Amino acid sequence: MMARGTISKIESTSTARRAQSALSLDPDVPESGLASAAQAFDAIAADFDARFTPWKSVAAQRRAVRRALAETFPTGSHVIEVGAGTGEDARWLMDRGRDVLVTDASPAMVAISSAKCSGRSRAETVAAEGFEDFAQTLADQPRFDGAYSVFAGLNCVSDLTSFGRGIARLLRPGAPLILVMFGTCCPGEMIVETVRRRPRNAFRRFRRGDVPARLSGHDFTVRYHRRTDLLRMLGPWFQLEMRVGIGIFVPPSAAEPWISNHPRLLAMLEAADRFSARPLARLGDHILYRFVRTAAPA
Repeated sequence: MMARGTISKIESTSTARRAQSALSLDPDVPESGLASAAQAFDAIAADFDARFTPWKSVAAQRRAVRRALAETFPTGSHVIEVGAGTGEDARWLMDRGRDVLVTDASPAMVAISSAKCSGRSRAETVAAEGFEDFAQTLADQPRFDGAYSVFAGLNCVSDLTSFGRGIARLLRPGAPLILVMFGTCCPGEMIVETVRRRPRNAFRRFRRGDVPARLSGHDFTVRYHRRTDLLRMLGPWFQLEMRVGIGIFVPPSAAEPWISNHPRLLAMLEAADRFSARPLARLGDHILYRFVRTAAPA
């Protein structure tokens, strides 16, 4: 649901400033769960695309993710998107011959996804924590060829164990699961937030546990999951095959709108990302994890 993944705080009157820091750290914000995150994304669903689509840094990171999705899911694959947001990536895959079941915790986001996909896809309002129950409703249907969640939607969930069990029940053995999560050590964010004189944000990803966040006036929490956390919560149903850095040199959205005004520099940074995606994966703004479904019962 966060694809947004490089989101900062959307609060001021100027569009650039509103979108510049959609995910802001505030130690005085009370902790809350995914329901609060769903409410926050409901509040910005109507103008979400208009705010984020123009950003060239977001587009660069999205291109890297889409290359991985296209390589992972062959034409004709029947897949599930978790935290689909406004359905941009689902529509992109459907335009290229994939069948996508769209899910998101935000009803407003689901409504936009459904309209955008023009009846080509089923769209369901379901939170990641509800996937065990959701799997029960699909128990009599064929298992899916894979699943994915991009740009930090699952960082709104503190414990992914229930999600892992639920999604495992929906996937056939050997099916890939792509998760694009916030990186936990992002030099790009440290530099940008320090330059912008927001030192609390510069090192927030090192924090353990739930980190308070605010989006368009709504409070919720984010969890920066480590690789070891994912292995613990998703095992024994999934085995990690690889991880790839997304946005190692391409900066996070906190660098907008400045970086969009320097397309040549951004093109160079995007090329550097392609070269360093695997060896420097842990330094990405996001990290793409590719898991495979094992034969373990869920």
